[in-house]
Amino acid sequence: MSRKPKRFHPEPFEYHEELELTIESLTNLGQGVARVDDWVVFVTFALPGEKVRARVFRNSSSFSEADLIEVIEPSPDRVEPECPLFTQCGGCQYQNFSYEAQLQWKQQQVAELLQRMAGIEFPVDPVHASPVTYGYRSKITPHFQKPREGEMGAIGFLLFGRRQQILDVANCPIASDTINAKLPEVRREVTGRASTYKKGATLLLRDSLNGYVCTDPTEMCEQMVGDLRFSFHAGEFFQNNPHILPAFADHVKTEALSGGGVEYLVDAYCGSGLFCLSSAGAFREAVGIEISESSIDWARRNAEQNDISNCRFVQGDASDIFAEVEFNPDKTAVVIDPPRKGSSPEFLKQLIDYRPRRVVYVSCNPATQIRDLELLKEHYEITRIQPFDLFPQTRHLECVVTLQRK
Repeated sequence: MSRKPKRFHPEPFEYHEELELTIESLTNLGQGVARVDDWVVFVTFALPGEKVRARVFRNSSSFSEADLIEVIEPSPDRVEPECPLFTQCGGCQYQNFSYEAQLQWKQQQVAELLQRMAGIEFPVDPVHASPVTYGYRSKITPHFQKPREGEMGAIGFLLFGRRQQILDVANCPIASDTINAKLPEVRREVTGRASTYKKGATLLLRDSLNGYVCTDPTEMCEQMVGDLRFSFHAGEFFQNNPHILPAFADHVKTEALSGGGVEYLVDAYCGSGLFCLSSAGAFREAVGIEISESSIDWARRNAEQNDISNCRFVQGDASDIFAEVEFNPDKTAVVIDPPRKGSSPEFLKQLIDYRPRRVVYVSCNPATQIRDLELLKEHYEITRIQPFDLFPQTRHLECVVTLQRK
């Protein structure tokens, strides 16, 4: 029996006390939610509608957390995971959940976050499904810790619920076939050089065209999105589910045009130019703005190699991001796709001051997106919310919110 942690708070449950629970719903972190009287208990890997036995490992000030011990009455949506490491590896939360049910719960969670965090009631469209639900990832980043006495330890991903301990992963079912074919070679190479590593490291495997897998973050990687070819450094950001990207990019373009009256496009976090270049043909002129000089260089190269002449790219200054945009805001749509932490208040103020006719807000973190909508809602009204499932088998998703100036 494991030892009780020194700081364990023994109320309302004892350490490792076992409870029989009925799971009511899911959190946006993928945990099952149950209640004992009015007390909430989160149960990892339990599904809505299930009766389970769970073992408490933590009591917080307003809820408890418990490990799933036994499924007494399974959900009809429970399925057999494809990965033997599911529940051990921290990468996936939903491999035991039918794909249709994953999509329904992700849709519901966006709506609940919107109402709870911003007080906004608005219908959320059904989640756009990924055409491929396993083998879809075009990039993985396995880790390893400092070798001990020249011997390599586990090479893989964080163990579920741990911040440092790494689980050895020799094959990842959500990664592409080409990456899984390359992974054994990469593992052998780093194991053979174990004595040269003075600390742990993160590896990179990223698909490029013609079956090539990049392993050096500085080498050029190429990706097709529809008829467009994008080039970028393998270690830089680019969406890593290529199967859904054409529909994803097309939706952003369509929403930027929705309602009419728009002739110009500004892509305010343009990276290597995905949304700006895939939308440019529908606009009189487009501008991509990015703080990263390297990304701007790649975006310009991508425009040139795809023969797109009505799109220019500028390196933006965070304090005056729209300084070089001369488009009439009444005829302009702005696309924003910030990092997971969302947009800064300074950026949102500049956006509000610029007053574009339409804003298409793309986010991989609905919670920070909705936080930002709280600041925008006085100036813009929502016209559509469309989630996209770029990350099947996980709790993550992308959400596209279309906003029209009031």
